[in-house]
Amino acid sequence: MSVQVLRDEILRAEQRRRLYSALVVVLTVAVLVSGFNQASALNSGSFFGGLLKFFDYPGEIVAEAWASGLAFPALLWRFLPALVETLNIALVATLLGGAAAIGLSFLSARNLDAWPPLVPVTRRAMDVMRAFPELILALFLIFVLGGSPVPAMIAVAIHTAGALGKLFSEVNENIDAKPIDGLRACGASWLQRLRFAVLPQVAPNYVSYFLLRLEINVRASAILGFVGAGGIGSELRRTIGWGQGAGDETAALFVLLFLSIMAIDQLSSAVRGRLVRGPAAA
Repeated sequence: MSVQVLRDEILRAEQRRRLYSALVVVLTVAVLVSGFNQASALNSGSFFGGLLKFFDYPGEIVAEAWASGLAFPALLWRFLPALVETLNIALVATLLGGAAAIGLSFLSARNLDAWPPLVPVTRRAMDVMRAFPELILALFLIFVLGGSPVPAMIAVAIHTAGALGKLFSEVNENIDAKPIDGLRACGASWLQRLRFAVLPQVAPNYVSYFLLRLEINVRASAILGFVGAGGIGSELRRTIGWGQGAGDETAALFVLLFLSIMAIDQLSSAVRGRLVRGPAAA
């Protein structure tokens, strides 16, 4: 076969590939458009018509909050106990889940001399903990334990242990192994190697992930309030359910959530800077 014939064959194959790709793209677009039109036809209103009203409800909340005037700060103070309850749920759950995550991460990291058969078992256990959303766990626990902050705390702690355990395990596997080898050569025990060779290296990332998870858990605890777990979520369910006339209360709750998340973020930056660069960085 000559070079010219081979070149012509390659060109024809390339043209066929482009034709098939174009047909796939056209068919995909046609299916998406058809599905969108079908879904839009089943709705009570059109998609684009509803999109134009997207900011109506947020606008009403802002307008009612503005109309409340000097009474708005009093609403912040009124809902502060609900925020404290949500923060307590999130903090206790993060502490319990974080402590469990540290232990799970040491047992699931392949470079820390954990018992080899235990590594895959621990990893699968963390997968199970992460597989179920906090809301599903909370609904099950509320059915068993009744409506209170305790089921929410347990649900968030279980999910936190699985999520942080995975992150901590990956941090453990990326550390410098020389300090571990040095302590092993000196006859240090497994716990001593973890204490003096592993923890000093991973502490900044542990704290950063821990505080990030605390921020996530504050939002999760607020959402769980919608299903009877108490805290600021219960207040949000009430104010949003009332609709017009409770926009100032809804705005106050959102402001409290925003301020708490911002405070946690600033705390995370300060603590991590202190661990990485010393007290002068804070």
